[in-house]
Amino acid sequence: MSSTTVIVVIVVVVIALLALAAFAWSTAGRRRSRRLRERFGPEYDRHLSETNDPAETERVLAEREKRHRGLSLRTLDDRERETFERRWTEVQSEFVDDPDRAVDRADALVDEVMTARGYPVDDFEQRAADISVEHPVVVQRYREARRIARANREHRADTEELRGAVTSYRELVQALLGDERHDGHRDGRTGGHDTGRHSGEATGQDDRRKETSA
Repeated sequence: MSSTTVIVVIVVVVIALLALAAFAWSTAGRRRSRRLRERFGPEYDRHLSETNDPAETERVLAEREKRHRGLSLRTLDDRERETFERRWTEVQSEFVDDPDRAVDRADALVDEVMTARGYPVDDFEQRAADISVEHPVVVQRYREARRIARANREHRADTEELRGAVTSYRELVQALLGDERHDGHRDGRTGGHDTGRHSGEATGQDDRRKETSA
């Protein structure tokens, strides 16, 4: 075989290997994109609408996953869980007579539940990012509830908005408490928690009646 033929063969092999590597890289990238879209759902879309950059969106969401794996989350014992459930029922009952205070208490209770579970709560945006890894649907409503709570402190929220905020806070409390009862059933990957089976089970019907009366 001549040296020219050998060079041609080497070049062809190198080109083939590069093409194969590019294909593998592209396939891995598509899988990663699909996985992140499936995991984060509306949170993926929200970040993409802000950046208009799929690569940046996926980098940020992958970093959230990495950070979340490093959190020292803990399981609440039965007494802690029951206490939070009872306190939530009190918050929801208070809405009828004092919706402003009920919203403030709901916001504070969410912080307490998160702290008890081991989530850092110093910065709201980071807190929401941490929650989004397991609850990408609920976190959308949490952001809206927090916006309404802030507006309410400036007397810029009506009763319907306050009712919506309390409902959103309730969903987050139930999600955080429900994590420990139905591991793997996350709102972003299974179509939502079955709220009749987790933290609101014992008082679910009462909660719905109270919410309606609110």
